[in-house]
Amino acid sequence: MDVIFYVVPGLIMAVAVFMAYRVVRRWLQIRGAWNSGLTAEGRCLRAYATVGGGHGDTSVRTALRHVYEFITRDGRVIRFEEEGGPGTIVEGDYVTVYYTDGRQVVATAQPPSRAKHAVATFGILAFLGVVVVFCAGFVVTYIQIFAPYGDFLFSGDSGTSLTP
Repeated sequence: MDVIFYVVPGLIMAVAVFMAYRVVRRWLQIRGAWNSGLTAEGRCLRAYATVGGGHGDTSVRTALRHVYEFITRDGRVIRFEEEGGPGTIVEGDYVTVYYTDGRQVVATAQPPSRAKHAVATFGILAFLGVVVVFCAGFVVTYIQIFAPYGDFLFSGDSGTSLTP
């Protein structure tokens, strides 16, 4: 029965660490696109909103998404989808696309905003760090409090006394 108090916090920590990995990876990709110096004229092919939430008492979350297409300097046509961006960009608008060159092209149509992007990334990482520390603290506290006594309900020892 005690295993649940180890498995659940462990799974939460694993998910938080994976999310931190994804946040850092995306931050590095966007930063790389901005720092590469490569730009191209792109075109917005589609702009649409996705809606989530709204079940029960939860609030509705709307996210604006854009689909862009551009041609790299070596002639490849790249199409990518990006969440966020200004709501004033509509289908048919031309935008500046920042991208990295290579086998796998990473692109963004968001204008460089390094400080804002870094603050948002580190804010998310701080929150995920708090989640991991809380879960680790919970497991350590649980071990310190309940490990000396074992699991009385499911230990299989009925009628044993606590005296040595």
